Amino acid sequence: MDTLTIAIVILSFGMSFLFALGGVGSAIILIPTLTWLGIPFNLARPTGLFVNCVSMLGATYSNIRAKRLDFRLGLPIIISSFVLAPFGAWAGHHLPTRTLLFMFMGFLVFSGSMMLFFKGSKYAHQYREDRPVMGPLLTGVLAGFLSGLLGVGGGGVISPLMILQGFNPKKVTTVTALAVPFSSFSAFMAYAAMGSVSWKLLALAGLAAWAGGYLGTRFMHSNIQPQTVKRMLGGCLVLLAVKLAWSTL
Repeated sequence: MDTLTIAIVILSFGMSFLFALGGVGSAIILIPTLTWLGIPFNLARPTGLFVNCVSMLGATYSNIRAKRLDFRLGLPIIISSFVLAPFGAWAGHHLPTRTLLFMFMGFLVFSGSMMLFFKGSKYAHQYREDRPVMGPLLTGVLAGFLSGLLGVGGGGVISPLMILQGFNPKKVTTVTALAVPFSSFSAFMAYAAMGSVSWKLLALAGLAAWAGGYLGTRFMHSNIQPQTVKRMLGGCLVLLAVKLAWSTL
């Protein structure tokens, strides 16, 4: 195993662990990191999607075992994001790389700002128990398209939009972990069909990501406050956007 592959495996595990602490996928930070390691952007996006898929499957497995997951609430998001993700992947496959990089920077700033400044805790005692279709469905449409377009999984969109609709943040975290693998896998398959996949890289990074996501979720629910971790990760994303802009311009 060469040095670059070892570095990617370590990054997949570490970032999946850290971002599972915040209840989101790690592709948003893994993709620019892979590009700096020399992986082309068109290969980094499907790799990030695959890592998102398996790391959040690890997180969801942990949530199912602990009986924290509301399947019925997540179903509209899963369906709509799964359907829209290939359309985003098709658009991302044909848009210029420079355009996608600027869009990716914008998404980094948006996700980082939401983690830093969005106060989901003020909704923590609403405990909305109904399960509407339209709001989650539209949330999944946006998350799925962005997942395919940028390779980010959509978790950074699902969490704030669902909390704004009045759902309990703890419940939203588990629903997001459930929805992200579906949108990520759908977009990933679209990229695979278009030939933008390195299977050896995926196999090694995927195994490491599953372990990181599973352990990160277990650690989150037993030892720390997710909001504290989200603020730290949000700051990292904003700084990452600045660095990416500096190297692109």
